[in-house]
Formats: sequence, C-alpha cells, structure tokens
Amino acid sequence: MATRSTLSPADHQLAPAVGVSEGLRVVGAGLPRTGTASLKIALERLLGGRCYHMTEIPEHPFDLGASWRTALAGGSPAWDEVFVGYVASLDWPASMFWHQLSTTFPVARVLLSQRESAMAWLHSLEATVLPVARGSVMTELDDGNDLVALFERFTGRSKWDDPDVLMAAYDQHNTEVRRVVGPDRLLEWRPGDGWDPICRRLELPIPDEPFPWVNRREDWG
Repeated sequence: MATRSTLSPADHQLAPAVGVSEGLRVVGAGLPRTGTASLKIALERLLGGRCYHMTEIPEHPFDLGASWRTALAGGSPAWDEVFVGYVASLDWPASMFWHQLSTTFPVARVLLSQRESAMAWLHSLEATVLPVARGSVMTELDDGNDLVALFERFTGRSKWDDPDVLMAAYDQHNTEVRRVVGPDRLLEWRPGDGWDPICRRLELPIPDEPFPWVNRREDWG
C-alpha cells in the first residue's frame, strides 16, 4: 500500500521502483482531455524530472517539429533523442505513438488516462480542443497543420470531425492499449483518482499535498 510522504521531488528523483535510470519511466497512452496536464505536474513531482507534453513543443499544436512530422508520416524518429532529458511522456503527440514508445522503453510503465466514457471525453474535447482544430481547418497555414494530421491519424479518416467517429476512435484506442499492454505494466487512471493508483503502481509514497488539478474545461476561454 502506498503511504503518504513529505519528501521533496528530488528525494524521489531516482525512484528504483519505476525500473530505469535513463529514458522514459512512464509512457503515457492517454488521449488529450484525460487529465494529462495535471498528470504532467504530478509525475514531475513524483519522479523528480521533466515530463514531455504537447505544451513542451514551442510551436504547438500546429507545428510539432520535424521528428513528429516524420512519425506522423509513418517514419521512425530517433525516440531516444526526442525524449532526452525527460522521465515521462503524456498527451499528443507522444501518446499517439504509445506502442512504439513502450517498445523503445520496455521497462517503462504505460499510463492510460481516460474519462468515464467516450461521451464525457467528447464533451470535454468539444469545449476545448475541437474549436481550435476546426478554426485551423478554415485557415491556410503556411507550414502545414499537425493538429489536423493528429486527428486524421487518430480516426483513420480525413473527415474526422464527427461525434460518432471520434467516440469510436476513443474506445478503439483504449481497447487496443489494454489488449497490448500486460496488466503488470499497465496503469489505468481517471481524473478524480488522484495520487493513489499512480503511487501504488510506481511503488512510491503518496505526497502529503493535494493532487495538482489544472487545465480544467472552465480554464479555456
């Protein structure tokens, strides 16, 4: 059972329970709007290192850079170079390639963050990310539109902006993660679960502080 801790992030920086001293210790497989911004802060607190999230990319979400464009085109970037200096990954674009990353970092835990249902996820997406993606479709971007490319890859369709298509892709994504990742490696988590399931799986003490909830739907204006 995880216990509460008053240690600082640095005290857990080399937590042996996660299994590696270099490379990703946690591979996020969860989709956007499944609490990834909060998880970023939480994992950095627990692991004492940086967590890769779309917000780490300077020109996000429309220009993700050469490595991610290579991946979106079906190529294989140098994953070790993409994630140098990071201990965990979350959110798109990284979670789109969770399978490749879980193979590249074979001892990393795989964290599947999710909503209580596909409909709940879609409602959150509709209030936040989808208006941005739709607006970008109406604008011709000189350097391409990697956000749209993510949605196309996620749904497997060029006409991705359909509720049924998006919800089916959500369910298919989560089902595939559960099918591929063994139960000894998989960590499933939902917003509201807080520290406990994460600390149990990583065998780390529970911090003696509230879970860092950020980037809620009402924060998007």
